Amino acid sequence: MSDVTNTTTPVMTTDNIFEVQNVTLRFGGVTSLNNVSLEQHRGEILAVIGPNGAGKTSLFNCLTGVYRPQEGIINFHAAKHGTVDLVGKQPHRICHMGVARTFQTSRMFNALTTFENIKIGVEASQKSGPIGAMLHLPRTRREERESDHRTLDLLELVGLTHRLNTMADSLPYGDRRRLEIARALGTNPEVLLLDEPAAGTNPSEKLALAELIRTINKETGTSILLIEHDMRLVMSLAERIYVLNFGEVIASGQPAQIQQNPEVVAAYLGATADEGDA
Repeated sequence: MSDVTNTTTPVMTTDNIFEVQNVTLRFGGVTSLNNVSLEQHRGEILAVIGPNGAGKTSLFNCLTGVYRPQEGIINFHAAKHGTVDLVGKQPHRICHMGVARTFQTSRMFNALTTFENIKIGVEASQKSGPIGAMLHLPRTRREERESDHRTLDLLELVGLTHRLNTMADSLPYGDRRRLEIARALGTNPEVLLLDEPAAGTNPSEKLALAELIRTINKETGTSILLIEHDMRLVMSLAERIYVLNFGEVIASGQPAQIQQNPEVVAAYLGATADEGDA
């Protein structure tokens, strides 16, 4: 098994890594998020569920700097940077602080290999600039070797070593999802935001994906924040769940509590509520 380790993050502590306080996001007369508050414990797998249009991706976009909410605070307790309010920070700055994400649809560099795609993520967290690269300075050469080793470790972690030189656009869909996760991990995040990682995958790929997410959480200590419509996957992975409806948090708790919440069952789980027990 891979020895990839996030050296900046404890495997499990009782403190929070995210604290979202009273966040409101508006687009003209439309309120996408209304006074949303949540917290994520460090090392936790946390899920956010809700129907299309509930505000889940808007929340992710606020956490990663794509959107700037009009109201509220988003405190990120980074191991390297201390407590930082992410509101108003640029996406690349937030990434360097230790927040990485994937997207609903795969966003790969299709003309590059799996190795090259992951290495781009790894090099995003390195310090050598273009001058160091042109002059082949010692630190640049050292980081080049380190990035190659880390890329290989990440390929092993996500089970794509055998696809080392495969072009990204030639990968099966399930492998593309794994590749995107590996590239995000290349930035050495403290928290990884997964936006519907199981979308478009078949049942066997979903099972393998769930095991991969558990492995990442356990072996690297990375906190996982998950948006997902597949209730079986959510209930099997998440330690706690927040439920959004029309931009508002209507419930939160452990999976068993969410399954038994009448409002949640009626609005979201419906006939699949019993399936979540499986």
